Amino acid sequence: MSDYGNENREELYSVRVRAGKRTYFFDVKETRGKDLYMTITESKRNFDNDGNIHYQKHKLFLYREDFEKFEDGFIDATDKIKELMTTGEYRDPIAERNAAEGNSENDYDSDSEKNAEDTSETTSEDEVEFDDL
Repeated sequence: MSDYGNENREELYSVRVRAGKRTYFFDVKETRGKDLYMTITESKRNFDNDGNIHYQKHKLFLYREDFEKFEDGFIDATDKIKELMTTGEYRDPIAERNAAEGNSENDYDSDSEKNAEDTSETTSEDEVEFDDL
């Protein structure tokens, strides 16, 4: 069975995470065989030469049997990033953005993140910021 055949299946659960110019959608779906899987979609707002807004989307299909290995890899990678950040050798774009804006916390403009594409229509009212995770 092709992954693309599952792409339009009804979501059992959906959560939207806004992160600056990007929005991430975590959608739980089921296969015809009643297996559960998740799609993770990154939607990034861009402007063309005429100033028109369009969204670039990337989608990842993650199947239940891979959740634990995916989680382990994700946690290992984020832990390594945290460790490397303590060395002071790498940029901290979050701190840079906060300093430029005069903020002490991440403060994203959620109104400017409206996604006019069909993906936003299929999301639930649940919304999570990455700092909440």
